[in-house]
Amino acid sequence: MSDLIAKSAMDRRLADIIAPVIEDLGFELVRIRLMGGNTKTLQIMAERPEGGIEVDECAKISNEVSAILDVEDPVVEAYTLEVSSPGIDRPLTRLKDFANFEGYEAKLETSDLIDGRKRFRGILAGVEEQDVLINLDQDGETITVGLNYDWLSEAKLVMTDELVTEMLRARKAQAVDETKFDEIEAEDGPQED
Repeated sequence: MSDLIAKSAMDRRLADIIAPVIEDLGFELVRIRLMGGNTKTLQIMAERPEGGIEVDECAKISNEVSAILDVEDPVVEAYTLEVSSPGIDRPLTRLKDFANFEGYEAKLETSDLIDGRKRFRGILAGVEEQDVLINLDQDGETITVGLNYDWLSEAKLVMTDELVTEMLRARKAQAVDETKFDEIEAEDGPQED
């Protein structure tokens, strides 16, 4: 499992437990993090293979994951489970994410120095085998750099007007399943018999 999906040893252990549950429900694990604080938060990001996830689907994943975690009991401390979509300025964690979001601005960070730097910000230019391609502005010229996927420690889309517009357009294009909503009947005031 990629460090982008599950960073720490505990994250990887949790991912091994819950990824099959999420996949059985028809979704993919995008990222998992057990984060500290007074009460720990287990943050799970998931989506359909083609992208997107609805609130009721997050609730379904939460219920199934809670059940398996109650049985496996890998986290000793109290924690809050949080299941969500990756969001608009989403983390890029799988090789396919870099291909799917080609043409959008992203921030990438490597574990080690590459040509004297660890941070790269530019326009995603696709994937070639295991290399993530990114177009960088260097002294007014665009250069394309290939970074091996395994070198990446963090990667996320940058929130831009173009990205927001495209996400809203994609959301609007999805057919709304009216059966997922309760019918609300309007009352015309008191009824007389």
